[in-house]
Amino acid sequence: MRGNIAQMMQKAQRMQENMQKVQDDLAQLEVVGQSGGGVVKVTLTGKMDARKVQIDPSALADAEMLEDLMVAAINDAVSKANEESAKRMSAATAGMPLPPGMKLPF
Repeated sequence: MRGNIAQMMQKAQRMQENMQKVQDDLAQLEVVGQSGGGVVKVTLTGKMDARKVQIDPSALADAEMLEDLMVAAINDAVSKANEESAKRMSAATAGMPLPPGMKLPF
């Protein structure tokens, strides 16, 4: 019994170290969301910090269209960042039995 607990503690410690590395990597990760065929591009980090917004001058003539393109580009970037984050966190927690739907970090 003692060996099982020790093994589980070692796995938990490795998982914690892996998760910290993933979180550090996500802070450096940049994803680009775009809309309108690249008319608007938004760059976010894996921690959802905005880094850059690029707008093609042709989009400046129509404010309403530009607003819609901005929303779509932001949503695209958020989706990409979430997808990459989930993939990396899944790899970091591999081998640890976690309840379904449990999100890490807490």
